[in-house]
Amino acid sequence: MAEDRVFAVAIVGGATAGAEAADIFAGHGILTVVFEQNPRPYGKVEDGLPRWHVGLRRKEYDSIDRKLNQEDIRFVPLTALSRDVSLPELANEWGFHAVVLAHGAWRDRPLPIEGADEFVRKGLVYQNPFILWFNHRHEKNFAGEVFEALNDTIVVGGGLASIDVAKALNLELTLAALRERGIEEDLVELEVKGIPRVLESHDLTWKELGIQPATIFYRRRPEDMPLVNMPDGADDKMREKIEKSRARVLAKSQEKYLFEIEPLRAPVDLIVENERLTGLVFARTRLEAGRVLISDETVEVRGSQIISSIGSIPEEIADIPMKGELYAYEDWDLGRLPGFPTVFSAGNVVTGKGNIVDSRKHARRIGTHVSEQYLRIADEVKKLKPLAEAERNSLLARVRERQEKIGYKDYTSWIEASCPPEFI
Repeated sequence: MAEDRVFAVAIVGGATAGAEAADIFAGHGILTVVFEQNPRPYGKVEDGLPRWHVGLRRKEYDSIDRKLNQEDIRFVPLTALSRDVSLPELANEWGFHAVVLAHGAWRDRPLPIEGADEFVRKGLVYQNPFILWFNHRHEKNFAGEVFEALNDTIVVGGGLASIDVAKALNLELTLAALRERGIEEDLVELEVKGIPRVLESHDLTWKELGIQPATIFYRRRPEDMPLVNMPDGADDKMREKIEKSRARVLAKSQEKYLFEIEPLRAPVDLIVENERLTGLVFARTRLEAGRVLISDETVEVRGSQIISSIGSIPEEIADIPMKGELYAYEDWDLGRLPGFPTVFSAGNVVTGKGNIVDSRKHARRIGTHVSEQYLRIADEVKKLKPLAEAERNSLLARVRERQEKIGYKDYTSWIEASCPPEFI
């Protein structure tokens, strides 16, 4: 660290956004302390990006490791905002010039039907814990919430995340059906080749397996699914082209993974039997000037379980003001909060989008977004008065105290001891 440039920044969240910010600050010679709530800093790359994305996950792990394992960066795992350290403490007491919130969006947006959350674990499942289970359930020491891949699951959603849920369900059901016939297949190979192709190699058909596939209920049209990005200011010709591309991508995904889709349907009521959620009432919708309008035409749909995949929002954290489902930012470009002039935010914690907007490009897109913001933040931090030696030593002493409490010595040995399960 350059002794004549002793500036200090705290980052909450060590995954793609946090690591990108840390790398930028370290490049400016700024002392950067990254607080991570989990043992590992990989966030949604590990827990939200389905585990069949082997290459992308490993690439992002390596990228995060490279960015966080630098001289000017101190990593503090197993330390959550509010639980272990408060935002006012970081912003006002530790000596940081700025605090960057990069802890993502881990809370599922509630299913928009009154009383729905009373049936969580009683027929209603949310996407984030389901995918976390899907990614970690094969681990010997997995102690998280347990779910099942059930026939005839209703998936409420419409983005890539809901497709990932439907894929995970059908892939798991297929593997289980093959296993019953004494056939062992690999999840990744099944995802790459597609279900029909793998079944054909065993002289089997989907119908013979007797699986009732997952069905996605979507309030818009198939061509509205954000499977291909729509450029800002697209004219009618471009919009038509993108919509056709979206329809092709969706059709290809359905061909490979055999999930169903019911478009122009919005959930409006619950079907409850024996104190369990057994289905939903869906209303027919129509689009008018891009807005979804709900009609009086309804249909009752029953299923083995309902998985809600309608987006992710930030966790409610003490001292952070809320406006509806999101943080009450007074500056959305930099994610600045009222009452905290040195606090900034970036990534999903700002956008409020789902945990995987674009599965294969999620980390790269977020990294670019954060990079553009944090270059501006770094310039602003550099204008502040550097820490005196005593202030710097005091800050580092607090960091070391927390690291020692959790048994952390250095980044390399910590990651080696708690590496992701696919590396074991």
